[in-house]
Amino acid sequence: MNDYNPEREGAEPTQLPEDEATAQASRVTAGLDLLVDDHEEEVSENGRTVKRRGVYLLPNLFTTGALFCGFYAVVAALRGDFESAPIAIFFALVFDGLDGRIARLTNTASKFGGEYDSLADMVSFGVAPALVVFSWALGDLGKLGWSAAFIYVACAALRLARFNTQVDSADKNFFTGLASPAAACIMASTVWVCHDLGWVGDALPVEVAVLVALLTAVTGILMVANFPYYSFKMVDLHGRVPFVVILLVVLGFSLVTVDPPRVFLLVFLAYAASGPVMLVRRRRSSRGA
Repeated sequence: MNDYNPEREGAEPTQLPEDEATAQASRVTAGLDLLVDDHEEEVSENGRTVKRRGVYLLPNLFTTGALFCGFYAVVAALRGDFESAPIAIFFALVFDGLDGRIARLTNTASKFGGEYDSLADMVSFGVAPALVVFSWALGDLGKLGWSAAFIYVACAALRLARFNTQVDSADKNFFTGLASPAAACIMASTVWVCHDLGWVGDALPVEVAVLVALLTAVTGILMVANFPYYSFKMVDLHGRVPFVVILLVVLGFSLVTVDPPRVFLLVFLAYAASGPVMLVRRRRSSRGA
């Protein structure tokens, strides 16, 4: 029986030999290395300093999510969408809170992740809130408006730089200066509340715009001031708590669902005021002793 098939004559094999496919993959990898150099950093393992290549994917995904939310907030503000812009900043807060915790839980913390997180924070909680507020209210105030926005951005950069240099020696229970995510949430909730009131564009009173400019500058200064703020990093999420704590959590969620922008604004304003109050109480107690 002749099983000759003329259609098969001259046909090329559909699969490459294993060694040839491996060699081709190596050539592609080498070509990519010419475009993007692989990251390498020194880590401590068993008391020895060794070099490791590559980055951890999981925590950096959440950091990228926070960065994207900050970028989206700017884009939404430039389009005049002053409802989506503050909400995007709040989503950035959620992602920023998750990346560090996940890195610690999965033992995937790294210097690269720390630097990437700091740069993402500068965009999401430094540049984005200032541009959102400027596009919404400060743009028509002239020099007062852009000066207030710049004070906020500069103070956010200074606060992050100081935090990075003191991260190993600072008290874990407290921040020195208002944390940039909390400052960003003050700005975002202010825009959100005013948007719900209809204060957008020509309907925004000049007096409100001036107050927002002062709030922006004061919030920026609080980030670099020597006021102590609770960091909440030492809260034990694995241990047992009294039953009343769960009840308070339920009540907190209920309050947020009633009016999210106003509740968020009041909460973060109270947190911003807690730093100066705590400093005054400390000085009074030290004088009394």
